[in-house]
Amino acid sequence: MNVMNRFQKRMSIEQEKVTDQMREKEKCTGCMLANKQRPVHVVYEDQLVCGILDHDPFHEGHTLLFPKAHVIEIEDVNQKTANAIMKGVTIVVKAIKALYNPAGITICQNGGEFNDLDHYHIHVIPREREPSFADFYSEALLNNEALKKKLPETRVALAAKIERLKGTV
Repeated sequence: MNVMNRFQKRMSIEQEKVTDQMREKEKCTGCMLANKQRPVHVVYEDQLVCGILDHDPFHEGHTLLFPKAHVIEIEDVNQKTANAIMKGVTIVVKAIKALYNPAGITICQNGGEFNDLDHYHIHVIPREREPSFADFYSEALLNNEALKKKLPETRVALAAKIERLKGTV
């Protein structure tokens, strides 16, 4: 096999990989959310990360941060994106504390079969003493209609506070 044929074969393999990645990204719910291809309430954004309000929040201000690139598990996140995610988390936490004065904040990520979006994301959840955080994983608190109705109002307040805090981290 001559050099040109080997080059063409290698390029063909690389093109297949890129095509497969593009197909995966097109059907990934997390990619669609992170890149605003679905209706979302964006509260934080930079070149690598998008922070949106959870569509079914545990408490007001419950935010999800996604890498914009298609990444499934934390071990696949490159260092630059990981740093951008943690910067976003820090800013969101500061904004939530300033706006809502919660009893605490929980930051968590679900991997493997518990990653319901098949895209790496991290939750920033304002907490109060009640309900218990065990209820976060319970069906009982899903569909909190009052908080869902407030999502546009929450987005405006949280996004404005985040914008003011961006230069502080």
